[in-house]
Amino acid sequence: MKTILITAYAVNPYKGSEDGMGWNGILQVARHNHVIAVTRKNNRPDIEKYIKENECLIKDLNSITFLYYDWPQWTRWWKKGPLLSMIYFYMWQLGMPFFLWFKRAKFDVAHNFNFHNDWSPSFLWLLSKPFVWGPIGHHPKIPKEHLMKYGKSAYLKDRMLWVIKNIFWHFDPFLWITKRKAEKILCMNSSVAKKLKLPACKYEIIPSVAVEKPMASSSESNEQFTVMMAARMVPLKGFDVAIKAFSAFKNSLPEESQKKVNLLLIGSGPEKDALMKLCDTLDLKDHCTFISWINRDSLMKLYQKASVFLFPSHEGAGMVVAEALSFGVPVLCYDNYGPGELVPLRSALKVPMNGYELEVESFKTKLLKLFYSSPLIEAESKMAKEHFNNWLHWNVRGNQYKTIYQDLFTYEQNISHSFA
Repeated sequence: MKTILITAYAVNPYKGSEDGMGWNGILQVARHNHVIAVTRKNNRPDIEKYIKENECLIKDLNSITFLYYDWPQWTRWWKKGPLLSMIYFYMWQLGMPFFLWFKRAKFDVAHNFNFHNDWSPSFLWLLSKPFVWGPIGHHPKIPKEHLMKYGKSAYLKDRMLWVIKNIFWHFDPFLWITKRKAEKILCMNSSVAKKLKLPACKYEIIPSVAVEKPMASSSESNEQFTVMMAARMVPLKGFDVAIKAFSAFKNSLPEESQKKVNLLLIGSGPEKDALMKLCDTLDLKDHCTFISWINRDSLMKLYQKASVFLFPSHEGAGMVVAEALSFGVPVLCYDNYGPGELVPLRSALKVPMNGYELEVESFKTKLLKLFYSSPLIEAESKMAKEHFNNWLHWNVRGNQYKTIYQDLFTYEQNISHSFA
């Protein structure tokens, strides 16, 4: 077996999203190879606790050696907020090769795993080993009319971050070197390759998100038509579109049918109070339930009650999309580079981005079609399960990583023989 070096800034077996992706990605690589996994020191307590509790249950844990690295504590006092945290991530990666040289780590392939963004470089190419970068992500600018619903400050903050990203895309020499030195770049969606101008031979589209197959879902019939959304309550996620679309959908139904529909919003964040006020304004008090963040087991039970997962997000991925599909819950989303590329290609539940009001109307129309058509829900649900099994199951992702590494080993061997 070969040894793969994985550098993953966020790793936590007890969390979802970025941390969960880091943990599960490492486990999948360990199915086929030895792994040296480097992550931040603050992840150590949870990792060691989990290993102690599950060492006998998960055999691949024996194939993993964890190393913990951070800049000294006195250099981290300024790491506050998303932007400064990303700057620290940049510095964390910059120091990584020196940390590994000091540790004298021996490995065959270096794989920079997460955070998933296309504007901060990796420095693992300094280690002179075959180098894999990604999955890395990208999402285009959020339309102005969407951001302005959250106020001018939200718009200016987003556009300031966009300017910073462009500075890195156009002027950071290390980003250019990272693209050139990487033997393979894994892209979360098709927009990454377009933005970074990658040649076809250089990249593969492999989503960062994946989930395990859920336990058998409940067979209890549910008379309610439940529209579910789960995410952090920030402008990027589009909760306002979901609320307005549901309101228009509910108001289009006969009074008796209105009693059967409800909107379930799960999450927390800076926009939660404003979103609750929006629900009150739209007279959704008896039809909308807000639930703050809950543990993963509780969240999985809520997916089983959902009729449709409404996710008008502008992001480049979405773990919740994979989770919903794993339960056979149809996902209603934008036809974009993020969720739009995660759902089944033939799904009829994708809405084009053609103006805020038209989009709200389109989401409303899709909800009405689902409400009145059990065959449509059944067809979308079947498609969701098939798509999950073929594309978004963690074992699928592990097999993809295995193939990528094997191709690198074969290429290196051929190069060596040609110079022998």
